[in-house]
Amino acid sequence: MMESSVQVTQMFSSGMTRGMRSSLDVEYSPVGESFSMQEFWLYVCLRRVSVVAAHIISFGLAILTSILSRPGTSLFSWHPVCMSLGFGLCMTEGILLFSAEGSPLCFKSRKWKVRLHWFFQALLLVFGATGFSFMVASKNVSEHSHFTSWHSLLGVGTMAATVLQAICGIFLLFPTLISTQSFPRLRLYHRTCGLVAYLLATITIMSAMFTDWFQATVKGTMWYIFLLLPLFPALVVMNQITNAFLPKKKITS
Repeated sequence: MMESSVQVTQMFSSGMTRGMRSSLDVEYSPVGESFSMQEFWLYVCLRRVSVVAAHIISFGLAILTSILSRPGTSLFSWHPVCMSLGFGLCMTEGILLFSAEGSPLCFKSRKWKVRLHWFFQALLLVFGATGFSFMVASKNVSEHSHFTSWHSLLGVGTMAATVLQAICGIFLLFPTLISTQSFPRLRLYHRTCGLVAYLLATITIMSAMFTDWFQATVKGTMWYIFLLLPLFPALVVMNQITNAFLPKKKITS
């Protein structure tokens, strides 16, 4: 009995020693530590490049759309300009303000970021309502039917989702209007509605490129470039919002 207990003790101690050695070998491995740091910096660089590219694409699409539509030539010509400035530019910039990689406006204070976010969202609603009004007026003048295409129906859904997330934002800006118990859940609703509205806006912008006006204006390879460009800012925005919901993981070697 004594010999068996001694053997068991020796086996247990040797197993513990091997486990400690293996864990120490993994923990203090300089190769693994260096590799993880390289991955981390590569990830940070790619994130920064993608955010900068999203800014450039949103500005570029708004400028190119304004040039192609030639505002002032007709009532309809103001519709693409207002919608690209509102949903293509202001909506993107208002969300990317809160990116961890920063914004070209370089506001560090969250208080100023929230104020600027509201400024962009207010411009979005103004541009959206103005573009919608020009479209309705153009249809009335030409005596065409309203809301008969997928683009127009998607546009109505996008406007409704945008107004809904703006209402959630108003309650977040003035928390005394609601109970304190529903405040954390309302923040989640606001971000979720914002993500849905942005994805709907992206689909609506892409569907606009299948309209008769756009296909008559842009042809060939440029049409495919215009079709794919809105997807990149959408991926960056979607990644930013979903990362805000996911738990943060500590990077270790």
